[in-house]
Amino acid sequence: MSVAALIVAAGRGSRVGGNEGPKQYRMIGKAPVLRHVLEAFNSHQAIERIVLVIHPDDIALAEEVVGDIPAGRLMMVHGGETRQSSVLAGLEALQALQEGSPELVLIHDGARPFITHALCDRVIGALGKFQGALPALPVTDTLKRLVDCGNETMGGFETMDRRNIYGAQTPQGFRFSDILEAHRKALASGRSDFTDDASIGECYGLSQTLVDGEVANFKITTIEDLAQADLKLRSEDILTDKHRIFEYRTGTGFDVHRFCDGNEVILCGVAIPHERGLKGHSDADVGLHALTDAVLGAIGAGDIGTHFPPSDVRWKGAKSDQFLSDARERVRALGGAIIHVDVTLICEMPKIGPHRQAMVARIAEILEVEPGRVSVKATTTEGLGFTGRGEGIAAMASATISLPI
Repeated sequence: MSVAALIVAAGRGSRVGGNEGPKQYRMIGKAPVLRHVLEAFNSHQAIERIVLVIHPDDIALAEEVVGDIPAGRLMMVHGGETRQSSVLAGLEALQALQEGSPELVLIHDGARPFITHALCDRVIGALGKFQGALPALPVTDTLKRLVDCGNETMGGFETMDRRNIYGAQTPQGFRFSDILEAHRKALASGRSDFTDDASIGECYGLSQTLVDGEVANFKITTIEDLAQADLKLRSEDILTDKHRIFEYRTGTGFDVHRFCDGNEVILCGVAIPHERGLKGHSDADVGLHALTDAVLGAIGAGDIGTHFPPSDVRWKGAKSDQFLSDARERVRALGGAIIHVDVTLICEMPKIGPHRQAMVARIAEILEVEPGRVSVKATTTEGLGFTGRGEGIAAMASATISLPI
C-alpha cells in the first residue's frame, strides 16, 4: 500500500523561549530538530512521499533543513493558524497530487525527533484492520485535578483514576481518504479546537486502535526538553568518539514469586512446562522482574512497582517483557546504553539448564543488545529455605549501563 508522511512544522514553539527561532529549527546534536525527523521518514522504505507543512515565514529555514532530499520525494506546504488547519492543508496537497493520493498517511509532529522505523511499522501494520492507529504510552504518574475551593488563598485537588489513561504520541496513522473526509467535516462544522488527528477521527466515527508508543519519542516543548534531546544525541555520538566521556553504573534487583496451581512457569521470557505455576499480578516472570529493577536502579528510576503498580488492573496478567522494554527506553532517553546484564534464578525445580540459551536470546531481544551481553544462570539452596522446600522461585539480577557525563 502507498504510504505518505505528513510532518506538521508550522508552529512557533513559544514555550521553548529565547530568540533563536522556532524549536523545530533549533540544533540538537549535529542537526536541527526537524532534520532528524525528515531523515527518519526519508530513510523508511515504505514512505513514498513526504509533505512538510511550514509557516510562511520559515521558507528559508525549511529549505536549508530539507537539504538534499529530492523535490520529487518531498514537497512543502504553508500551514494555517492552528495545527488542525495545517494538517488539512497537507492532506489537501496530497489529494491534489498528479500521481494520485496515497492509501495511508502518517501524521507526525515536527518536534518529535526520535521517531523510529519500528514505531512507524507498528502504526502502518494496525491500519490493515483499523481506519486509524495512534501510538500511546500508559500514564504511570498519579493524576491530580485542581478543584476550585472558592478560596483565593487555598486551592484543592482530587485524585483521578489513571486506569486506561494513555498519553498520545505521533505519528498517528490513517487510511488517507477517511482522515481527509473527517478533517473536511470538522472544517465544515466550524470546529477548530482539535489538538490531534485521532480526536478528529474519534469525533467522526473512525475505527481506531492504540499501538505501543516509545518513551524516547517525546515531544520537544520546553527548553529542558531541548536540552534533553541534545544530550541524548551527543551521548550517542560518544559511542563512536573516543574523546567523549561516559560513566558506568550498576543496578541490582531481587524478586520472589510463590508457586500456585498451573502447568507452566514463565522465566526470563520463556514458557517452561511445569507441574505448577507462579503466582503474581502479571505473568509472574521473576527473572524479568528482578532484571527490570536492576536496570531501573542503575539510572535511579525507582523500581518496577513505581511504574507498573500491582494495584493497577491494567497490568493484571501482563507480559513482563513490556516492563523490561520500558526500562530499556528510559536508559536510551538519558542517552545511555545497556552494557551487560546478569540474572541468577534460584530454585530446585524446574531445571533451568535446558532453557538457558533460549532465555539469553529472549532477554537480548527485549533489550536489543547482542546475546554476548546477557548472562543467565541458576542455582539451588541445597534444600534450604522456601526455595529448597519448593514453595517458590527467587531471582537476583545486575545491570551495567553507561551514561554520558
